[in-house]
Amino acid sequence: MEIGYARVSRGDSQDLDPQLRALTDAGCATIYQEEASGGQADRRELARAIGALNPGDVLVVWKLDRLSRSLRDLLFKLETITAAGAGFRSLTEAVDTTTPAGRLMTQTLGAFAEFERAMIRERTMNGLAHARKAGKHLGRRPSLTGQQRAEIIAKAESGQGSPAQLANLFRVSRSTVQRVLREHRERRVA
Repeated sequence: MEIGYARVSRGDSQDLDPQLRALTDAGCATIYQEEASGGQADRRELARAIGALNPGDVLVVWKLDRLSRSLRDLLFKLETITAAGAGFRSLTEAVDTTTPAGRLMTQTLGAFAEFERAMIRERTMNGLAHARKAGKHLGRRPSLTGQQRAEIIAKAESGQGSPAQLANLFRVSRSTVQRVLREHRERRVA
């Protein structure tokens, strides 16, 4: 069975009729339609359309950009469709995962996306290594200054407050206070 999905962007005064006609002409008995941005992750009707797929079904769209705006998201959606045992077809572009050539193209796109992710990861790791060598602090800024840490230790050791009370006083979580105290004890032991 061929299941259609039609989408227009919210507020763009686009018309669904051309998509609906093309999907109907392509033999789609059921067509899910919605008005939502292509960049929006939570598209209910698309989720319903993919959820309705049974083995052997084909999800049909008018154009690829109706399904997804990014290659990564497109590949994720195609994996979900494939996992359901279904196929995918775009009426405008030559993408049809029910044919050997379509599956080859999809796998080629996946290989390029994997290569792109590896290159991004490599550049990120090189940038982090360079920043560490330059002595830059990476990650989140500490929630407490050195002086505040010393005050917490002094108050805890003199019995002027429980970790919960000190956390409230310094506006941090109780686990942060407990970590400061644990690190202090470990430094003292070492």
